[in-house]
Amino acid sequence: MSLHETAPRLSPEQYEKNFAEIVPPMTPSQAVIESARCLYCFDAPCIQACPTHIDVPTFIKKIYTGNLRGAGRVILEANILGASCGRVCPTEVLCEGACVMHEKGQKPIEIGRLQRHAVDYVLDRKIQLFQAGGSNGKQVACIGAGPASLACAAELAQLGYRATIFDRNEVPGGLNTYGIAAYKLRANDSLREVEPIRRLGVEFRQKVEIGHDLPFVQLENDFDAIFIGVGLGETWDLALPGENLIGVCGAMEFIEATKLRTFAEVQVGRRIACIGAGNTAIDVVTAAKRLGSESVHLIYRRGEKEMPAFRYEYDLAKLDGVLFHWFTQPVRIVGEGGKVTGIECVRTRLEQGNGRERSKVVAIPGSEFKLDVDMVVRAIGQKPVTDLFRVVAGIKVRDNGTIAVDDRHRTGAQKYFAGGDCTNGGKEVVDAVAEGKGAARSIDDWLGKPRARN
Repeated sequence: MSLHETAPRLSPEQYEKNFAEIVPPMTPSQAVIESARCLYCFDAPCIQACPTHIDVPTFIKKIYTGNLRGAGRVILEANILGASCGRVCPTEVLCEGACVMHEKGQKPIEIGRLQRHAVDYVLDRKIQLFQAGGSNGKQVACIGAGPASLACAAELAQLGYRATIFDRNEVPGGLNTYGIAAYKLRANDSLREVEPIRRLGVEFRQKVEIGHDLPFVQLENDFDAIFIGVGLGETWDLALPGENLIGVCGAMEFIEATKLRTFAEVQVGRRIACIGAGNTAIDVVTAAKRLGSESVHLIYRRGEKEMPAFRYEYDLAKLDGVLFHWFTQPVRIVGEGGKVTGIECVRTRLEQGNGRERSKVVAIPGSEFKLDVDMVVRAIGQKPVTDLFRVVAGIKVRDNGTIAVDDRHRTGAQKYFAGGDCTNGGKEVVDAVAEGKGAARSIDDWLGKPRARN
């Protein structure tokens, strides 16, 4: 892709500095001091706030006593992807948001950083805390290699199942590997988290498309149960004139390039506009600034109060100098020689609904203006990738593209279970882990809890 104007290249040292983790790891002494602040609450609201219900007071107490291996075990027993969640979880609104220190007017315990400290200790030393259960002769297929399937397969392997993950991508990890900004989570950190799961005996079959390379009939014949954890797909189109110009791309495509290439290899516009105001849009604009873009615009048709992104994500982008255009809607992408040179927008206002409906966005006549940009990134949500399952009798794909499941993660088709973003429409990594693990237990129940003979 050749852009109208590209951002100037930075030195390797500057790229690394720009993409250094926002929250640095704790030193051993910092971890001990922070863990000493925990009150080890009996009713521990932080546990309930965590979708995977990590026993937070117990792992923090083990850090305080110097038992990092034990702390890592407590975390990983509940959440096999505890390392990535320690980095990317919105702890401010989950465990740390529920910390009783708030009631005392004090800073909440830094649970996320403490979790990362303990799990990194385990991963850095390649300590294998869990083993595969004795074979029970049953096989389960997991479709997709993202957080939901990883959690499902890891749980099943420990229960004695032979779990096989099928994935269309070149490497496993799903969203963690491909779709989370590099300053939060590097691809290598995601991939090293996969290795303990592989050592449990989970088989990974990459670059395999179910329904194409492997028919559903064969899958159903070869496996006793099937888990669907395909996540979400590419970014929705804008449906605007000029969207086919060189320099227009989706948020996932933009972020993926920063994860799987060197930063110097990522082509980025000198001036960028990103459409949307969710957490992914913030990832895009923040990454663009760190790649060297001189002016980065975030365009959202509603106001700051209606922004879906978490507040701390927004604050980060503001610190990086991102320009926010509230109550602004793009109407056309313009270009020269087939390349993006600008985006035309119109100011908007909100018309209140009848109390039940969300306020309606209305364009303000005569308020049109243009921004000169070399690149436009769509960040208005991801398309579902569930159409291939419509051929499976009993699986219901809702109008929004999500797969319908009951409270045990069962679809309407025998053998098929599902969880993660393909069922919930797109939540956090920790939610996908919780659903994948829950599905594994439901599969185990459905198959009659077979266990290896002594």
